[in-house]
Amino acid sequence: MDITLYQAENQRFKTAQGEDDTVGEVAYRRIRSHIVNGHLKPDEKLKLDRMREIYGASVTTLREILNRLAVEELVTAEGQRGFRVAGVSNDDLRDLADLRSLLETHALRQSIALGDLDWAAGIVAAHYKLSVLEGELMEKKAGAVEQWVACDWGFHHATISACSQPVLMRTHASVFDRFSRYHMLALDFRGKPVADEHLRLRDLVIDRKTDAAVELLSRHIRSGVEHVMASCNFG
Repeated sequence: MDITLYQAENQRFKTAQGEDDTVGEVAYRRIRSHIVNGHLKPDEKLKLDRMREIYGASVTTLREILNRLAVEELVTAEGQRGFRVAGVSNDDLRDLADLRSLLETHALRQSIALGDLDWAAGIVAAHYKLSVLEGELMEKKAGAVEQWVACDWGFHHATISACSQPVLMRTHASVFDRFSRYHMLALDFRGKPVADEHLRLRDLVIDRKTDAAVELLSRHIRSGVEHVMASCNFG
């Protein structure tokens, strides 16, 4: 397992400034997090003067960040007219689900074949964090949904972190962000069924039952799409 890549990607939703973080990097993570979490709405105009006040970065830095997010397809560049948050649609959600499933199932097979004891321990730790948040969500505790997005990412990332394919991992991370945004826009947690799926997936992966784990993961992604579209029609 590439520990450096794992640690970097596992901090995707960290918005506090670390000791070695630049202003630009923190602003990038905050803006991306606000898009994924739905604070910045689909098709919302991104006004640089206002963003400079909120994120504490210069206009030049913000333009660089928004161009970076445009490459990740979380933002749409409008030429001389500036930037908007990327729009959403049912077709886009289905496409993202298919791409996530393709990338994640392949990476999962590779990780189960190559993963070591540290990899397995990382999965157990990531699942523990996720299970605590899911318990809070089932108890309707406020503020848990955004933390759940980060922990859901942490768990799924941990399961595939031993695949030794950095390009695949970076692509998967970008797709996962865009896929998660739909869940946050729907703001409707699936409850015990999804928590049970995560627990079962943890056990199948740890026990290296590859085919069963891949089948469950594929079903898990499909059922997530069905739940989101039942909760919120994106047209």
